[in-house]
Amino acid sequence: MDNLSFIRDTMERATSFTAVPGWGGVAMGVTALAVAGLAAMQPSRAAWLQVWLAEAVLAAVIGAFAMARKARRAEGSMLSRPARRFLLSYAPPIAVGALLTLVLYRGGLGRALPGTWLLLYGTGVVTGGAFSVRVVPVMGLCFMALGTVTIIAPESWGNWMLALGFGVLHILFGVIIARRHGG
Repeated sequence: MDNLSFIRDTMERATSFTAVPGWGGVAMGVTALAVAGLAAMQPSRAAWLQVWLAEAVLAAVIGAFAMARKARRAEGSMLSRPARRFLLSYAPPIAVGALLTLVLYRGGLGRALPGTWLLLYGTGVVTGGAFSVRVVPVMGLCFMALGTVTIIAPESWGNWMLALGFGVLHILFGVIIARRHGG
């Protein structure tokens, strides 16, 4: 029994987390593109922020649902060691992004939010992607590169850079993941 436990534990450690949802990423990208258009029409920075925060919640729900569905279809578990490592690596940069959103907005630095969000989301995807398929950390690096450009770009580009990142990049990489790694 000890040998079987050791073998199972070793195999689980060697396995990558493959429940990253391709079609879920596409859905998140589509909602982000719609939200970018809606956010651009907002009369104030506060209203703009509320629209994007609502999108963040919606995207998290879509992503969690799609990830759980993909794991179930593959007869995997969201509580497996690779899944836990993915989530424990992904979550800290996302939590920091949430905290910095509050700090930057209260400090009158709302213009820094788009770049900060893209950079930290990309960081989470890269770190979580270390336990996933190869294309996932590449996607994270693309988010980080876009975040870097956004930080130095004119403030007026921020909303459209979010559309490019959370919309177009999610759709592009979502299709790649879905085709190569099963939905």
